[in-house]
Amino acid sequence: MAEKQKASAIEKVISAEEISKEFKEHSVAEFFKKNMQMLGLTGKIKTLTTIVHEYVTNSLDACEEARILPDIEVQIEELGDGYYEITVKDNGPGLTKETVGKALGQLLAGTKFHRMMQMRGQQGIGASGCTMLSQITTGKPVKVITGTGKNKPMSLEISIDPKINQPKISNLVELNKEFKGLAVKARFKGVKYVKSEQAPLEYLRRTAIANPHAKIKFIAPDKSTTNFDRSAKDIPSKPVEMKPHPKGVTVDEIISLSRYTDSRQTSSFLKTEFDRMGDKALEEIRKNVSFDLRKDPKQLSWDEAEEIVKMFKKMNFIAPRTDGLRPIGEDRINKSLQSIVQPEYLSVVTRRPQVYSGGFPFQVEVSIAFGGNAGRGNEEQNQKTKEQEGGETNVFEPERKIEVMRFANRAPLLFDSGGCAITKAVQSIDWKRYGIKDLENAPLTIFVNLISVHIPYTSAGKQAISDEEEIMEELRLALMDSGRKTGIYISGKKREQEKQMKREIFYKYIPEIAFALNKLTKENEGKLRKNLEKLVLEKLRLEEEAEEKVKEEIEETMEKTKKNEKKRKKKTEAEEEN
Repeated sequence: MAEKQKASAIEKVISAEEISKEFKEHSVAEFFKKNMQMLGLTGKIKTLTTIVHEYVTNSLDACEEARILPDIEVQIEELGDGYYEITVKDNGPGLTKETVGKALGQLLAGTKFHRMMQMRGQQGIGASGCTMLSQITTGKPVKVITGTGKNKPMSLEISIDPKINQPKISNLVELNKEFKGLAVKARFKGVKYVKSEQAPLEYLRRTAIANPHAKIKFIAPDKSTTNFDRSAKDIPSKPVEMKPHPKGVTVDEIISLSRYTDSRQTSSFLKTEFDRMGDKALEEIRKNVSFDLRKDPKQLSWDEAEEIVKMFKKMNFIAPRTDGLRPIGEDRINKSLQSIVQPEYLSVVTRRPQVYSGGFPFQVEVSIAFGGNAGRGNEEQNQKTKEQEGGETNVFEPERKIEVMRFANRAPLLFDSGGCAITKAVQSIDWKRYGIKDLENAPLTIFVNLISVHIPYTSAGKQAISDEEEIMEELRLALMDSGRKTGIYISGKKREQEKQMKREIFYKYIPEIAFALNKLTKENEGKLRKNLEKLVLEKLRLEEEAEEKVKEEIEETMEKTKKNEKKRKKKTEAEEEN
């Protein structure tokens, strides 16, 4: 018996050579085919919205890069239970015969990943991931019409060969009609259309807010049509490619860049490959490193690159260039939110560009909309109240709840909010300091847009931003700044309501007081009433004057701060020119 067990144990031993027979290489397409959730394509509702997101962001990026005002049409048709056809059409530059297959049928292929440029897409995965999903849920290819305006438009069908991550093109036909742009039609099973805060319509609403230059038309499965007209007629300035900023660069990145540079000396390599690297900075590095900067950068050792990074951290660099970042702009955000959200009050804050780990410049835009149609509907509590508990005046309308709109390079983020840096930053603020005692039930729309040449998403699904220390700090500062402005308005509104209540109380009791004084003094009751009214008005006037004086002092302080900021900005610009 013991011998049999021993023999059995020996039989179970498998050699390394036999194991190696199972060793196989897999393409990136095969990997994502088995892990579609990593692309955000998980859950029936989320998947449908993510598909719309991928196609629409591609259209917006293409139109802006070609300097075309975007006209985008999105149509969703229900073909059966959990079976939908999505069509997205734009008026952009279109795709050439050589690139259309790779753009829509090859993962990690595109015009964005290799460039440090602010764009909505950045990985070359999204649209091809949708092609893959259509293929594995319906067995059908994606239908495409593309026209560049130079040659005849083409109609074709695209699928993916996951084994080699290559597009398969079929039914390629030239069309005898005029068409410029791109139209994609794809079918998907296992998805669901609903009307909710995470649905395609809400996604397009938020896209319209962050992209006021775009015209968007949406046709729902029930054939109802929603139009978002453009509120800005000019195309946003074209972003430019940027170099990494020294402050956030790692040793590995220096080594990687040095291996492919055309520079023959480390000094010229540093000057040409990094932002804000001038002669003064080079001289400081030269004095403090143990090797000669005339050394061939391709020969840099890890220790030498580490010396450079240590010097970068000690040195003071000018903030990253702003010409590569394209914020929406305070005026555009104001007009867009006023048009779509229609709030009672609106504050907008744009922070100066900063840098986070990796040398990537970024910028934060925040707007807080209060009252009016700000926030989202609260069906649970539609009864308006005039006072909170304890008799304090309530300036909120309790039938509205807070709405946090998260954006990355103007693209809405509707899912995975709990793990997003924007949500964490909002939750970290003490909103009571700004007169917002119950944040969840406040009629607020908090708009936050993170701009960067490289958004640090938590996953390939691109729905949440990583809480990098530098980004969190800027988000908090922008939220607090906008919160202060909103708080001033809220406290002013509260004071006005309290004044009105005082006025009403005083006037309510004036007749009784005048009657009592008449009995005591025998003075004319009408005359007493007029004198009491004058006293009330005088008291209220004095209170208003005192408040106005405080307000003027605050405005004067803010004006001084603005002037100092302008002086500092001019000084920085002068330094940049030198």
